[in-house]
Amino acid sequence: MAHYIIKKWIEPYVLLETLKSHYDMTEYTFDGASKISVKDEFIKQLHSNDTFGLYMKNVNKFYLFKGNGSFDIEKMFSFTPCDYEITEDYNEPLKMVDYGRAEAGIIIF
Repeated sequence: MAHYIIKKWIEPYVLLETLKSHYDMTEYTFDGASKISVKDEFIKQLHSNDTFGLYMKNVNKFYLFKGNGSFDIEKMFSFTPCDYEITEDYNEPLKMVDYGRAEAGIIIF
């Protein structure tokens, strides 16, 4: 169980389109009033097989990706280990994005 905190700036469109080209995507849109309930549903769906989630800075959406195949952040985005952090706490990527300390978070259960 690894969750990624993406520190390197990456164009949100590139991040999203790269993932969409490899996996099926579902969006969970929220506003200030619905964020907690939408997040709870999003996290619940992440416990399904072959799924992972994405949360990006300045976007009021959670993205759920589904598909068979391994996820390799370095190969997919040409990242190095300096470009991201790994955490076991799934809330950490969400908090870091909300605090403006990360560009995006990827959650994988």
